[in-house]
Amino acid sequence: MNEQKSILRRFTGNFFRILNLSRRIIVNLVFFILLIIFIITITSDSHKVVIPEKSALVLNLHGEVVEQKHEIDPMDEFLSEAFSQQDENPEILLSDILDVIESAKSDHRIQVLVLQLQNMKGPGLTKLRDIANAIQSFKATGKQVIAVGDQYTQDQYYLASVANEIWLNPKGWLLLDGYGRYQLYFKSALDKLSISQHIFRVGTYKSAVEPYMRDDMSPAAKEANKLWLNDLWSQYKNEVASRRDFSTRNFDEDVDVLVNKLKAADGNIAQYALDNQWVDHLKTREQIKTDLIDMVGTNTANNSFNQVHFKDYLHSIKPVIPVHHPKSDKIAIIVAKGTILDGNQKPGTIGGDSTAKLLRKARENDQVKAVVLRVDSPGGSAYASEVIRQEVDLLKAAGKPVIASMGTYAASGGYWISASANRIIASPSTITGSIGIFGFIMTFENTLNRIGINTDGVGTTDIAGFGLTRPMSDGMAEIFQLSINRGYQDFITLVAQNRDMTLEEVDAIAQGRVWSGKKALELGLVDQLGDLNDAIDAAAEIAGLTNFDTLLIEKELSSKELFLRSLFGQAASILVNDEHIAAGPVQQLMTVLQKELKQLNQLNDPQGIYTLCLSCELN
Repeated sequence: MNEQKSILRRFTGNFFRILNLSRRIIVNLVFFILLIIFIITITSDSHKVVIPEKSALVLNLHGEVVEQKHEIDPMDEFLSEAFSQQDENPEILLSDILDVIESAKSDHRIQVLVLQLQNMKGPGLTKLRDIANAIQSFKATGKQVIAVGDQYTQDQYYLASVANEIWLNPKGWLLLDGYGRYQLYFKSALDKLSISQHIFRVGTYKSAVEPYMRDDMSPAAKEANKLWLNDLWSQYKNEVASRRDFSTRNFDEDVDVLVNKLKAADGNIAQYALDNQWVDHLKTREQIKTDLIDMVGTNTANNSFNQVHFKDYLHSIKPVIPVHHPKSDKIAIIVAKGTILDGNQKPGTIGGDSTAKLLRKARENDQVKAVVLRVDSPGGSAYASEVIRQEVDLLKAAGKPVIASMGTYAASGGYWISASANRIIASPSTITGSIGIFGFIMTFENTLNRIGINTDGVGTTDIAGFGLTRPMSDGMAEIFQLSINRGYQDFITLVAQNRDMTLEEVDAIAQGRVWSGKKALELGLVDQLGDLNDAIDAAAEIAGLTNFDTLLIEKELSSKELFLRSLFGQAASILVNDEHIAAGPVQQLMTVLQKELKQLNQLNDPQGIYTLCLSCELN
């Protein structure tokens, strides 16, 4: 027996020694492979961007255009690209696109800007307008802008309309379907699952919780949504029609008119687009290549036109680590993008503590004389919004003016964190307002009861032991509603004090109602219409600055993170695969469901009170 135990111990010991040795070998092997890739990358000229004297810049944008990227581990990003694993949600910084176009404008080597947009996901009209203005500025130098594509979505076509010419594949697709707001409603499903919903809200138009208390959109929500959707659609039509030099009546909103035009084109969408002046020419990919060769010449491989792609050109103009003048006055830019959540959050989401920390950093930096808070958020936690807004007040108290620059969204909590700014600047198409508040709690006592699980016990007070597995008492419900009422009163008081309005005036345009930036200016909710550059100019004006630099304040990377980003960023440039695979219909549906549930699950206000606009997203 002892001999058997001895043999077993020796076997076990040898097994774990071999396992440990194997682990070390694998770790070292991976390290040396990565080291070799890094050495090859930094010593090879193959990754260096070479731009011919006469070339086209291809603006081939893959992914969603955003104000701030979600934080991704550089190692994970590198491995995904190395093994050709397509990122499900690739992102492109709006600032990178604008920097590339601005640099190309004065680059004598770039003669043509080619818009290849079919993999660009809709960034919203506000960001589109910023990009369109940059393209218009490029075009004003006398250089050509050509849009090419197998098909164009509505957002893609908005940018294409700036081009000198739009080329579409003869078998291509182009239909402009307008703006809509359609969402999933869960009430019947929750009832079938016996999930109890406890909803508390203030505001006739505060429709954020309607998907959980109704099976359809309320008449009040339809009325409010229709107003701002029509406003945005009118802006889209007028701007595209002006560029294409035709009437807004050319937009075929009547399906019967569209069908008749398609019949006249023998059902050929591309021919319909040509007949209707949406595009200038129908060209195959080979014809597009040949015509671009005529414009900028043949590349060294003699198989296409002289060109440089967006990512390569960006790498050639953008330093890995930004360099700032150490002694100049600064206007700090702080991006608040995403849902507002409590605590510390990674970039791409607004954290009450983490975003407040960035504002505090600007306040404590003696070189920073003013701050631009770039808001692109539908709101979220009311408590976290207030934590951020208090830091805005502290900046103002320190003599540093704050300008709120509204992006695509600055609604609910997004407006809350903007309200105290010295000046609020929005785009005409910014989705803002939604001044309202709600609380939402689910309890599962009936769901659990159906499978034979019950909760029971005793407590020293009426409210002891309240939780997800017990029904909500009338008293607790009244406590929550009183808190919501107080929160709404605080919201409209905040707006009234900072916008020089009475409580009654604010309440009349609040009630959770959503407005476009254009309408918000008329109502007094914002001070002027403009973009980020206008906000920077306003900050300089209020602070009395003539010579200054801008300073982007964001989460600082450690030296290790900077090294990894540099290492894997350069290595990945050799291995990157730009192939884009569209998701099938089932996957698209599951993505929508997953997004809805994720948004509900991540809400973490410590008091369960939210100022969030779920109806602000366009379809």
